[in-house]
Amino acid sequence: MSLLPCLLTPSALSLLLLCVVERLMGVEGLQATVCSRWGAPGNKSLFQDGDVVIGGLFSVHYIPSAVEQDFTKLPQYEPCNGLDQQSLKYMYAMAFAVEEINRNSSLLPGLKLGYRILDSCGRYPWALQTALSLVGGDAHRCTCGWHLLYGQTAPLLIGAASSTSGIMLSRILRSLSVPIISFLASCPCLSDRSKFPNFFRTIPSDIYQARAMAQLAIRLHWTWIGAVHVNNDYGQLEEIQGKGVCLEFIEPVHRETIVRDAERAALTIQAATARVILVFTWYTDAKKVFLELAKRNVTGRQFLASEAWSTSDDLLQDAAVSKVARGVLGVAIRSSTMPGFENYLRRLHPVHRPDDEFLREFWEKEFGCSQVDKFSYSLQKASLPPCSGKESLEGVQHPFVDTSQLRVAYNVYLAVYAAAHALHSLLSYFFKKLLDSFFNILRFQLLQHLNKVNVTTPHGEMFYFQGADFPAKYDLVNWQKTPEGLLKLVLIGRVDGFDLHLNESAIQWSTGSNQVPVSVCSERCPPGTRTANRKGEPVCCFDCIPCADGEISNMTGSLHCERCPSEFWSNVDRTACIPRQLDFLSFNETLGITLTTAAVSGAVVTTAVFVVFLHHRQTPLVRANNSELSFLLLLSLKLCFLCSLVFIGRPSVWSCRFQQAAFGISFVLCVSCLLVKTIVVLAVFRSARPGAEALMKWFGPGQQRGSICFFTCIQVIICAIWLSLSPPMPQRDLGFKGSKVTVECAMESVVGFSLVLGYIGLLACTCLLLAFLARKLPDNFNEAKLITFSMLIFCAVWVAFVPAYVSSPGKYVVAVEIFAILASSYGLLLCIFAPKCFIILLRPEKNTKKYLMAR
Repeated sequence: MSLLPCLLTPSALSLLLLCVVERLMGVEGLQATVCSRWGAPGNKSLFQDGDVVIGGLFSVHYIPSAVEQDFTKLPQYEPCNGLDQQSLKYMYAMAFAVEEINRNSSLLPGLKLGYRILDSCGRYPWALQTALSLVGGDAHRCTCGWHLLYGQTAPLLIGAASSTSGIMLSRILRSLSVPIISFLASCPCLSDRSKFPNFFRTIPSDIYQARAMAQLAIRLHWTWIGAVHVNNDYGQLEEIQGKGVCLEFIEPVHRETIVRDAERAALTIQAATARVILVFTWYTDAKKVFLELAKRNVTGRQFLASEAWSTSDDLLQDAAVSKVARGVLGVAIRSSTMPGFENYLRRLHPVHRPDDEFLREFWEKEFGCSQVDKFSYSLQKASLPPCSGKESLEGVQHPFVDTSQLRVAYNVYLAVYAAAHALHSLLSYFFKKLLDSFFNILRFQLLQHLNKVNVTTPHGEMFYFQGADFPAKYDLVNWQKTPEGLLKLVLIGRVDGFDLHLNESAIQWSTGSNQVPVSVCSERCPPGTRTANRKGEPVCCFDCIPCADGEISNMTGSLHCERCPSEFWSNVDRTACIPRQLDFLSFNETLGITLTTAAVSGAVVTTAVFVVFLHHRQTPLVRANNSELSFLLLLSLKLCFLCSLVFIGRPSVWSCRFQQAAFGISFVLCVSCLLVKTIVVLAVFRSARPGAEALMKWFGPGQQRGSICFFTCIQVIICAIWLSLSPPMPQRDLGFKGSKVTVECAMESVVGFSLVLGYIGLLACTCLLLAFLARKLPDNFNEAKLITFSMLIFCAVWVAFVPAYVSSPGKYVVAVEIFAILASSYGLLLCIFAPKCFIILLRPEKNTKKYLMAR
């Protein structure tokens, strides 16, 4: 063919450039290469001539039942016998887009776009054969040379109605740099540009669909679901698993063995505990599964639909399917409008398109008549009456002409526009470079322009390719029952990228109630508990463990319990941290009341003894036992009883200082009196010996008072130094774990407290030793035995006090100290004064000088 005549007109110049482009994009080589074609899937096609003819590949017919292959000869397939009206609509969407582009003077000006559409019947070998026919010519035996590349081959394919077909065609046609724009192949694997550089699509990747399903399940708290998926590159579940959703079962189905697989899947669904079932299949496979479920009367399941069947009219209008598929929630391809497409479909008529064999077959099926003329032949003309010519799609209600929700058809429409814009960009580029480098054109230029394409449709929508992918946009749909008992499609939300928008109030659930169906392996753990996974089971199966004391979980489904801050504690339900109650030994509680009563009683008894001694102060018994020291001892015992009251109540700065000082000084005063009493007893009996008369002048009343003051002042000095340098301070003891925090007087200086106790212990031990030495002196004038016994009790109490004090928790430390004060005070009071009061009050005959001097 000569190129010179092509340069005569602008239109011819476009054709010249097209010749060059097709030449460099086709099979290279000026040498003729002989090739032969293997088998023939069918001879039906839809064709419109043009300067550029783009190829279309659609699954217009159903796949028949599988035929076993023995792999010893070429495979034999039964012819396809079921017309898929939806795929037929997709095919006419491509034809409509091409005709619309040809009417657009600003897109591909001076160049007519044509199409050639073939049927792959959903079979992978046939898809490959028809694709090679479109790319390399359809002669049974062909010479792939220069003359066949012009006007006979498609530089680009619109097709691959499945992911597997897209993978296969992209790998084979990659070496020829033939672009493929798919409208339904959604496998995430096809996004890999290193493996599929010639693949594009106008449908989002399944990775976004699966994420949308996972988002939907999590939004509705469905964590335990079952899955039925087609066992090929479409049914991808990886994005659903591990996203907070567990799959109880996964049932694969195969297109070739769908009857057996659908029966097995129905039995699994019937036996499963999951009430939400994800069906990730093609609509024909989903229909088989639903029919099996209807046969077994399996209802009450909530189905999640993939975009391949969520909007299928074939399923929505099936009465048997409607029994089990009420309330289906599905992810659907975003719907859009194609102005003029409905009129285009309604004007279709075999009379106007005598070469359209697909339309003739559709006509025969829908109107029950055969459209026969001398140029055509009807497979059914022998059994069908001839058409009258009045049959028409105008004014009829039929799913084929329903364009209210165009989804896949709109994807086809966008694919054609993407191809047209890429060709327009490519030819514009060649016009600019024509004079400089006419032949410096790479055959993958069209691929580069497709990667850069930015399309604006006639009604203003813009789109572009992100690598091989299309921006993720979906509709969320719900199958709702109509009063007639059939199902209708209702839009309930949308998905934009990773954002899910759902109108839950508009959903009709499978159960018929307004409540969201529950499908969980284990109910979500309520607040106050945490999730504990069961060993060997999915993460959605777990036990709920109550939070420990001091820990909370305030959300449903918490994985961990959080520990409360140190000044807070968990409430009874373990749902919130509340301030820990201040705990101290108060006058209102039982222990406080008991100790207060014991202290006040001790003070009262001591006062009573004081009154008795005061009343009988002139009696021999009182005078013989040094009445002045006895009165001072009673006064100090009363102070010991009363000082214990200072330990009860909420600690304050002054109470903490005063209680230890009062305790230390009172007891030193008391023990000092006993010590001096013991010394005086020893001195009296020692002075009775010959030559020891001068001994008593050192132990007269003045010396006795001075000794008591001296011993007591030492304790006063110790307390003064201790309280001035490092006094006890009120402090919250946060170390004890519980709902209460103890407020106590913290000993800032253990040395000071030890000196106070040590000094009391020193005086007590000295008194005990001296009293023990004086125990065998005459009884009537001798208190040594009473003092010995009282000091034994005193020392025993305070020796036992130390370990009890150290080991007691919280406020019980204070209770232990009060108990020690009261026990030792009562011991002194009873051991020393009880026998004397007994004689004074009950045995007055013994309270005489004669009786006392008897020994």
